[in-house]
Amino acid sequence: MRIETLRQRLREHGARPLHEQRVLRLWAQALPQDHGRRKPEDFLPEAVRAMLPAFTDELAGLARLKSEHPGEDGSARLLVELADGQTVESVLLPRDGLCVSTQVGCAVGCVFCMTGKEGLVRQVTSGEIVAQVALARTRRVVKKVVFMGMGEPSHNLENVLEAIDLLGTVGNIGHKNLVFSTVGDPRVFEHLPRGRVKPALALSLHTTRPALRAELLPRAPRMDPAELVELGEAYARATGYPIQYQWTLLEGINDGPDEIEGIVRLLKGKYALMNLIPYNAVPELPYQRPAWEKAAEIARTLHRAGVLTKLRHSAGQDVDGGCGQLRARAALPKAQRVALHLRRADVIPAADPSAAP
Repeated sequence: MRIETLRQRLREHGARPLHEQRVLRLWAQALPQDHGRRKPEDFLPEAVRAMLPAFTDELAGLARLKSEHPGEDGSARLLVELADGQTVESVLLPRDGLCVSTQVGCAVGCVFCMTGKEGLVRQVTSGEIVAQVALARTRRVVKKVVFMGMGEPSHNLENVLEAIDLLGTVGNIGHKNLVFSTVGDPRVFEHLPRGRVKPALALSLHTTRPALRAELLPRAPRMDPAELVELGEAYARATGYPIQYQWTLLEGINDGPDEIEGIVRLLKGKYALMNLIPYNAVPELPYQRPAWEKAAEIARTLHRAGVLTKLRHSAGQDVDGGCGQLRARAALPKAQRVALHLRRADVIPAADPSAAP
């Protein structure tokens, strides 16, 4: 269900723009439709009031909680069921953040990602994206929304931008706290500057070597890392928000001295933040995370070279935190889920917070 479709439904019952905004504002903020001093009978047309209970139920049905998996780090991974029975993942993050999904599956096919293994099933509508936020807000405060869950937002651009517009206006999320995460697509740099809500931008870099990037992200647009950084820098200067560069650390693949030198060459002096994220190991895939001490040393080296760097803890390490894992686990018989959980205990070392720079 698109947000524009929801607006049209309200208009068909006599709603004017201010009525639409009230109904959608209360929904996006997970507030009851009779919230506030002005009650529906004092404000909404009679036909809108009559359809509101069924309409509210329909909104709630766009995203329902199937299961919740709290993490020791304060995160909680949510398996969310959409109206057609498909599932996506949202993650409640520490410090009032939420990660939402924009596609069921993903077509980019990142070789280290569980979501990419199943390919693209369908797009998540703008209404379903906002519904993930509304659902999360029934569980805790949400002040930041990052579009970093299942899917590639640039491949569902119209729905994602429509959701961003609503969240950045009546949804009560600050524009810089809406983070559009992408592997890089020329359409992103064309369309994002045009919106009335201009989100912050996170670019998945993962390597400075074009050939390796093509291997790791096989169906991403063929953008040279240097070109991606230049386009990101232009957007950062135009919006006043630094670009967040995402770098999933894969042991023996993109954690060597050549990559560190490449990062310094590309990002020194740029309006940017490098997020180093040790890989969230998955038993089904052959990749591993480097030791935490090595990751911390990489972060310190980049700092000393003039690249602002944060070493991130992957949220939900103890609850199948890698994107797409909950959805994949839900489709397995119980015996296989237990076996995979036991295997995970052998491959994921505990993070040492004291080693962070």
